[in-house]
Amino acid sequence: MTALTKFLGAAATLALSAGAALAEPGLVIDLGGKFDKSFNESAYTGAQRWVEETGGDYMETELQSEAQREQTMRRMAERGANPVVVLGFANTSTLEKVAPDYPDTKFVIIDGVVEQPNVQSIIFSEHQGSYLVGMIAAMASETGTVSFVGGMDVPLIHKFACGYAQGAKAVNPDIEIVQNMTGTTPAAWNDPVKAGELTRAQIGQGSDVVFAAAGGSGVGVLQTAADEDILSIGVDSNQNYMHPGKVLTSMTKRVDNAVYNAFEMGEEIEPGINILGIQDDGVGYAVDEYNEELITDEMKSAVEEAMEGIASGEIEVHDYTSDDSCPVM
Repeated sequence: MTALTKFLGAAATLALSAGAALAEPGLVIDLGGKFDKSFNESAYTGAQRWVEETGGDYMETELQSEAQREQTMRRMAERGANPVVVLGFANTSTLEKVAPDYPDTKFVIIDGVVEQPNVQSIIFSEHQGSYLVGMIAAMASETGTVSFVGGMDVPLIHKFACGYAQGAKAVNPDIEIVQNMTGTTPAAWNDPVKAGELTRAQIGQGSDVVFAAAGGSGVGVLQTAADEDILSIGVDSNQNYMHPGKVLTSMTKRVDNAVYNAFEMGEEIEPGINILGIQDDGVGYAVDEYNEELITDEMKSAVEEAMEGIASGEIEVHDYTSDDSCPVM
């Protein structure tokens, strides 16, 4: 082999390596936008943290309509993004169709399961985190009635509602739980006015603590609760800051960590299903300067004990999505 041949071979190898190194991750943000103060924003925060800590860059698209789902995924893959992180269960069937057409691209879906050899599915044990804030709600309630406002009426949101009810009932078996969903279409994730109206109706039924798991619609729940002088519970992101002293706590779902880790793994990300629960710090509850006066030592002690019990398996929180039922509702 001549020196020139060796040089050309090394140059080609270097070029290929450089090309691989230049592959940027991509993020497909679901309806509601990256500043929904909830699920999408948590994902965006994780992406931004990765940029700040690594100096890397990524491609980003915000869905504006249902019709954009497939074309957006395909365009992201064709632009060379790898991996492509897709947010939201509503993208599951689309990714199931798209992923096989791009076998050399790794995809990650958060909140859905797609069984393809180039897809990692990340789901959370939302029922576990909701159980914790349900306990806190029941301990804070003075009326003996708490409530839940969900976004779109789908099994995933019933998973939140059922976990919340189980936690509340664990503290007070006689507690009343009022539940409503904002809608039955994707528009339910971005209808704070309707969510606020539901909250007001629940207050009329005696609720003095309301848990919102409604994406962008949850802003209306938290605002109405503050206006009507009851306590609210945020979701996904830590939303305690939105109404200091009025948001009892937030059920944190570490979508930010999931996105950060996916970007960090890059093309080396492994396919399969990754479930993040209490034992993985995937879900939890938030205490900070905005709500610390609302969370008593008794609450902390009870919740920490429950977290240990859930992590060890001593406490089993029923997952609504396992059989479409809730034993306490």
